[in-house]
Amino acid sequence: MVSRVTSASVTVGDAVVGAIGPGLLALVGVGRDDDADRARAMARKIWELRVFPSDEGARSAGDLGLPVLVVSQFTLYADTRRGRRPSWQDAASGEVAEPLVDEVVAELRRRGGTVATGVFGARMLVSSVNEGPMTLQLEV
Repeated sequence: MVSRVTSASVTVGDAVVGAIGPGLLALVGVGRDDDADRARAMARKIWELRVFPSDEGARSAGDLGLPVLVVSQFTLYADTRRGRRPSWQDAASGEVAEPLVDEVVAELRRRGGTVATGVFGARMLVSSVNEGPMTLQLEV
């Protein structure tokens, strides 16, 4: 999920570990079948997604040099079709997911992005001021 934000931050314990001003908040979930190629493709899509209005038409974070806050979010893979207890059987294990979230971050940085992050596996408080609001579910 990607949201256009005027600001966003992640706090772990009493410390803010990642924060941005205007840009994108990317909640990144990793599925069991995901791999490094898919992580790089997701980063490219986040960076090139044209969701910022301008006089020249819609522009991307990459076009405008805006930062991205990447937060790992396995709960995006919750299956709630049966019962009252979500199942995360389609989410990748932490051992698989962490390097792929790191690859999303690395690819965004290779493309010239300023990237802030949360802490993988930590209990995080995520704050955002969504602009628009504009939130999209991305697939690659």
